[in-house]
Amino acid sequence: MIKNLPKKCKVVVIGGGVAGCSVAYHLAKFGWKDTILLERDQLTSGTTWHAAGLVGQLGATATITKLRKYSLNLYKELEKKTELSTGLKQNGAITVASSKERLQELLRQATSAQLFDVNVEVLDKQKVKDLYPVINDQDILGGVYMPEDGQADPVGVTNVLAKAAKMEGAKIFEKSPVTKILVKNNRITGVETKEGKIDCEYVVLATGMWSRQIGEDIGVSVPLYPNEHFYIITEPMKDLPKDLPVLRDYNDCLYLKEDAGKMLVGIFEPGAKNAFKEKGIVPNDFSFGEFPDDFDHFEPYLEKSFKRLPMLETAGVRKFFSGPESFTPDTQYLLGETAEVNNLYTCCGFNSIGIASSGGAGRVTAEWMINGYMNEDLYSLDIKRFQKFHSSKKFIMNRVTETLGDLYDMHWPYKQHKTSRDQRLLPYHEELKKMGACFGQSGEYERPMWYALDDAKPDYKYSFNYQNWYPSVEYECKNTIENVGLFELSPFSKYEIKGEKAYEELQRLCTANIKNEIGKCTYTHMLNEGAGIETDLTVVCIDKNHFRIISSAAVRTHDKAHILKHLLSKVEFKDITDDLVCLGVFGPKSRELLSKICEDDLSNENFKFGYGKNITIKSINVWAQRLSYVGELGYELYVPIKDAKEIYNLIISIGKQFRLSHCGAHAMDTMRMESGFLHWGHDISPEENQYQAGLNFAISYKKPFDFIGKKALEKIKSNKIDRRFTMFILKENKSGFPLLHHEEPIYVDNKIIGKTTSGNYSFNYNKNMSFGYINTELTNDELKDKKIYIEIEKQKYLAEVLFKPLKQSNYKSI
Repeated sequence: MIKNLPKKCKVVVIGGGVAGCSVAYHLAKFGWKDTILLERDQLTSGTTWHAAGLVGQLGATATITKLRKYSLNLYKELEKKTELSTGLKQNGAITVASSKERLQELLRQATSAQLFDVNVEVLDKQKVKDLYPVINDQDILGGVYMPEDGQADPVGVTNVLAKAAKMEGAKIFEKSPVTKILVKNNRITGVETKEGKIDCEYVVLATGMWSRQIGEDIGVSVPLYPNEHFYIITEPMKDLPKDLPVLRDYNDCLYLKEDAGKMLVGIFEPGAKNAFKEKGIVPNDFSFGEFPDDFDHFEPYLEKSFKRLPMLETAGVRKFFSGPESFTPDTQYLLGETAEVNNLYTCCGFNSIGIASSGGAGRVTAEWMINGYMNEDLYSLDIKRFQKFHSSKKFIMNRVTETLGDLYDMHWPYKQHKTSRDQRLLPYHEELKKMGACFGQSGEYERPMWYALDDAKPDYKYSFNYQNWYPSVEYECKNTIENVGLFELSPFSKYEIKGEKAYEELQRLCTANIKNEIGKCTYTHMLNEGAGIETDLTVVCIDKNHFRIISSAAVRTHDKAHILKHLLSKVEFKDITDDLVCLGVFGPKSRELLSKICEDDLSNENFKFGYGKNITIKSINVWAQRLSYVGELGYELYVPIKDAKEIYNLIISIGKQFRLSHCGAHAMDTMRMESGFLHWGHDISPEENQYQAGLNFAISYKKPFDFIGKKALEKIKSNKIDRRFTMFILKENKSGFPLLHHEEPIYVDNKIIGKTTSGNYSFNYNKNMSFGYINTELTNDELKDKKIYIEIEKQKYLAEVLFKPLKQSNYKSI
């Protein structure tokens, strides 16, 4: 390939695997021709070369399914364009279920796939046998079949993408390792190679299993680490039918692929083995490397493959393979701009599904870079969903031993990881434990999800129907509206901005008119240039030139990065999340309770809704805000960490007089839906604008500041809304039957018009609730006369539109 490295270019893509070649192709295709790709050795030499080459469209989430479908179509298109072969063979794929719960999961995925026109057929036991005659179907209940899925040659796919990239104007250099990424003022300035420096504006890390180490060298957190991935290839098998579909048997952790009369048997098993465990470092020269055989680790799954495909038992083994594949803390990709360095993007962390994923991932990476933002909901893949601690060796090496197996494990609703827990505990963690807390990981924190009743064990028993924590949530929700509940809000992200220009900067970042009035709390959004909603937060004026920003726990890195990227003037910015605990005291008796322990007047006249002020509890200064995410009278108490346990214990002690209950995150999520409150990451994202979401009350065109996204928003305002947020309840109102979650198709008559974003069961109103977006010209009045359905597990359930939230409360004026 081309040998003379340029001195300057717009983009350097580091890494010549399938992901890097896809990014280079899409950047050049979309107009950024001045893109070069640098590969330290040969194309595919990291982990691409040994990939099994499965090209499946159906993913665990709708976002993954959408990107995988694009990949498949792209590879077919580029084969024709380049006149090279990807080795793509669309012989279909079957996933079988040998348990009721697994079949439910597959049916949910098949239902969501309809949102993207992915062809998925539901199979009964006989149809599985018809399509895969050599299978042992004794314990199989059914499955799904994707007739357009198949397999490809990973080297072929990479070469096709590389040739297509060069045809579009990109340049590719092999044997050209990058020795250093150059950064100045938190922005990319270039890279160094053995042949000299290259000035550039952007760098893309498509460096697979090396990405964490490369990021670490420049202070960037890239949370992934390689495990050993195992498969065998048999000798030719005489009676093996040709062109069998790819077979996935998740319950047995197996995938099986027929190729030229041989069978490849691979596994994604629990308790995976870290690669390079001794030093925790991937050697720079590990190009086409393999690991020694570990038959003891592989043997239990080989036995399972004999059970599923009895003819394997007599087959000879031609090749036992063990090689590295990198995994992330949640088995989702790492895409987007890094929080630490502007114009440094990642396209890695594919969790062993890089061939199926890289086409779509390359496209969205290129669009993200060129536009400077995404107007798709890709937060589940955004590297900024993670925090710094996620990439520490202590955390990531332990976590990925679990997440490799998660690929084929059950994708339960509300599932919690078991590894790398207890990263940060609240000062009164043991007290919460004694109260029966079942903890979930919220950012770095252990946060109560629900509290076990009557000395029951506080453990999840996962299900796609009735949840074992429903009785707890019923009690917590009902007690909050009757008495008072204590909610743990400490993981919420908290930042402070100070300085003479603080107010101006916030007005420029936020859509609402931020009040420069001490104590005033303003609900607002921050947008990208395309008017997509980037943040959903509250801004509080603490003092003159001193503001606090409060956002949800999961977006700590994301929101911080957005704010810091767009601050122009010199202001003091500080993340104070870990400096304060936040206790939410909500319910009709919350004022009475707090009045017993503080010396301040909390009456409506002296402490109005939407305001905050300092109050004194046992001589401790506590910032209190009268806000509520659960639709009840209540207060958020921000307490210094050193005083947290004392204040907590006092609230619990006095709270007994008012029948105070501890309440978890599930109760809060249920009650916010009863009140019609939206949640960023589920109901709002950069894919939506405020008009679509019904949140245009948080826009001020009158304020004398042009906020980011204003021009795009004004254009949207003048056009008809094509997609709108809508609330639903089901006609059937049995808790857990069905379980409403998200990404379920919404129908009018027999046509899909949208998808759900949130679901919960309301015990206060005995209703199955769902939020979602619909694309229709029908007015709400016209929808009243139509049959509306929400589809779950391939079954349609009658629904009706809610024109106002279930809960109508005067909590703001009490």
